Amino acid sequence: MAENDNKFTLKVITPDRIFYEEEVSMVEFNTVEGEVGIYKEHIPMTMIISPGILTITQDSETKEAALHAGFAEVLQDKVTILAEIIEWPAEIDLKRAEEAKERAEERIREHAPGTDMKRAEMSLKRAVARINAINYK
Repeated sequence: MAENDNKFTLKVITPDRIFYEEEVSMVEFNTVEGEVGIYKEHIPMTMIISPGILTITQDSETKEAALHAGFAEVLQDKVTILAEIIEWPAEIDLKRAEEAKERAEERIREHAPGTDMKRAEMSLKRAVARINAINYK
């Protein structure tokens, strides 16, 4: 079996750039229904992405990024992720992410009238994804 037989194309697109486009062995990310891991020849489907870590595996090497929201299309030989926001760890300001996490936790704790709880919870998830991307492994 040729080495490339277990690879598929992963393309991650944001509104302002092609974030990533290469042949990979596996990709993992969060969806609104839970975590998924995709290999070549996965059943075709579409998914709504939830904030978390995007893990890209190329042979024995892995790369991680903070993936915040979007959609994924899975085909047997290609995965396309349309991401609202995705960041490599080097692009993330840890201090700013920690401050955003604290603000979101405070809004959730206080639950003041007029607080948009879904928005506060999403802010918390995005901040945690950023912090986890920096601290991964």
